[in-house]
Amino acid sequence: MKKASRRLEISLVFTLFLVLVFTVCITLLVLWYQPNDLQEVLQNFQKQPRLIWLNAVPIGMLVLAFTFLFGNVCKAAALVNVAAGILSIANRIKLEVRDEPVFPRDFALLKEVGSAIGEYSIRYPVCEIVTLVVTTLAFVILGHFICGRRLVQKAVPRLVLRLCGAGASIAVLAGLILGVYSSDTMYNSFQVVNRSRIPDVFNELGLPYCFCYQFTAYAVDRPEGFRKTEAEAWEETIVPGDGKDVHVIFIMNEAFSDITDYDVFQFDEADDPLANLHALQQDEHAVCGHIVVPGFAAGTANTEFDVVTGMQTNALSESPTSAFRTINRNLNSLFRIFNADGYTTAFCHPGKNWFYNRENVYRWMGAQKSTFIEQMENPEYKGTWVTDSYTEKQIEQEFEAAVADGQTLFDYTTTIQNHMSYTINKYGEGYEFPEVHTTVPVSDEVETLLRVYTEGVRDADAMLGTLTDYFSQQNEPVVLVFYGDHLPYLGDNKQGYAELGLDIAKDAEECDNPVCSYETPFVIWANDAAAEELDWQEAVTALDLPDNHILSASFLGAAVLELTGRGTESGWFAFLNELRRTTPVVQRDTYMYMDGTFHTADELDAETKEQIEKWRKWSYYKLEYKIMPND
Repeated sequence: MKKASRRLEISLVFTLFLVLVFTVCITLLVLWYQPNDLQEVLQNFQKQPRLIWLNAVPIGMLVLAFTFLFGNVCKAAALVNVAAGILSIANRIKLEVRDEPVFPRDFALLKEVGSAIGEYSIRYPVCEIVTLVVTTLAFVILGHFICGRRLVQKAVPRLVLRLCGAGASIAVLAGLILGVYSSDTMYNSFQVVNRSRIPDVFNELGLPYCFCYQFTAYAVDRPEGFRKTEAEAWEETIVPGDGKDVHVIFIMNEAFSDITDYDVFQFDEADDPLANLHALQQDEHAVCGHIVVPGFAAGTANTEFDVVTGMQTNALSESPTSAFRTINRNLNSLFRIFNADGYTTAFCHPGKNWFYNRENVYRWMGAQKSTFIEQMENPEYKGTWVTDSYTEKQIEQEFEAAVADGQTLFDYTTTIQNHMSYTINKYGEGYEFPEVHTTVPVSDEVETLLRVYTEGVRDADAMLGTLTDYFSQQNEPVVLVFYGDHLPYLGDNKQGYAELGLDIAKDAEECDNPVCSYETPFVIWANDAAAEELDWQEAVTALDLPDNHILSASFLGAAVLELTGRGTESGWFAFLNELRRTTPVVQRDTYMYMDGTFHTADELDAETKEQIEKWRKWSYYKLEYKIMPND
């Protein structure tokens, strides 16, 4: 005689009710596992109610999908609970050891994550792990006594119904991720304490929502015609070559530009804000020009990315992106070239280590040492930002330490003093800014912007002058590379540039120089010892720079490698120098040939098109597939 089943069959309505109840429970657990206080999170959700359903819906749709698939809402909840719980606890651990949340792209790096776990001292959250295990077991046990009522009796139709229901639920979730969760407008509309610090955003807006948003954020578009095997064949191991043992110092100065050289400004020799740059333009041991950076009035880290890696931010995706947020693995870079040659390599930035994820990114790019404001002793401020003069002293100290250890130094520094906003109180109440005279009248707002910004330029130029004086007195050979990351912000809709009547305010098609909004000055200077070591004039001539000395930021690092005798140590950078000699400027759909003429993509010759396509495909391979060993 067949035993009566002890399992309780529940109706469809009650099943859906349990889906809702279990969704709330699992969502709360996922939020509780995070390092921030759950009560504060819920208070934030109460002020911004959309965050409630944005965090709950992904979990709810997964519970519903597996309820269809298993025919048991409790077992479905158990599976979703363990998956979401593991993700949340992994996110907590990653935040604690690397100050970075879990991203969807991390699943492509599971093998690398496994090998890297031993490098960290991990404190596993025991209470949270025990809670996850207990709640999962509770769902499993409950599922042993409860099951859903069969809607149809035949096995085949029942299976079809389950598969269709599960598939529809997953399809709806995928549609929401692509159509709702991908919205930058909605993401940026939520109030957070510090939007620039991604870990804080995850903590305040909730892991489920932010994780779903990240599926489409910071995308890297797959180039048309990309083949992994083809790109793999281009890769070459970095091989130490005949590079000259000269110290190489890169300084990217915040918002450094030479807009004050336009005729609309009136400066005499005594108050020239760029006196040192202008002097170097006449120095026989200096080469000066302009680089074309990826963004206008913002995007510091994108310029860093372009210079250090040789890739291009603007070529990564059709939509605007943050280049440093696309990096999740070791990359070939200037640091690794100099590492291979036995250099001591260092990165310095007098800002927070989490900003633009620099703490992780520079480690991935091979910097042996990174110094941020957290490690600096007694930093000097001018207003709210660390001064260029203090940062200059940090460079000198790094140089002297390397020399004392018998090492050759490659140092990359990103300054911060002249960061916007250029308000009258930038350097403290009552600070006296020198006047800026122009040949055209400007509004009071723009006049303030110009006076405050130009004061920062004076300090940046003074930093350049101090460093060249300092290194001129050294017997050690030193090459100094100094440039700006982007033009300054001078009001909404380029107000300051428009009032000054500069082409920078115009659309690209209206200008003789369509990239003028993206040009910042650069100078590569060698002290006497380095000039002799490199045979300076011959080395500069061999670079084959265009007559106007304009090149994309992505080519600057490669050019310096060649200048110091390292042009062939990496197939990647050798390729960049080859491309630079035909098309020194590549900026989205604008290209400049060596003769200084600008062209659109449709006007390029076939060989140049092919080389640029190779550049794009090779970059994609490096970001998405190339695995480099840890240094």
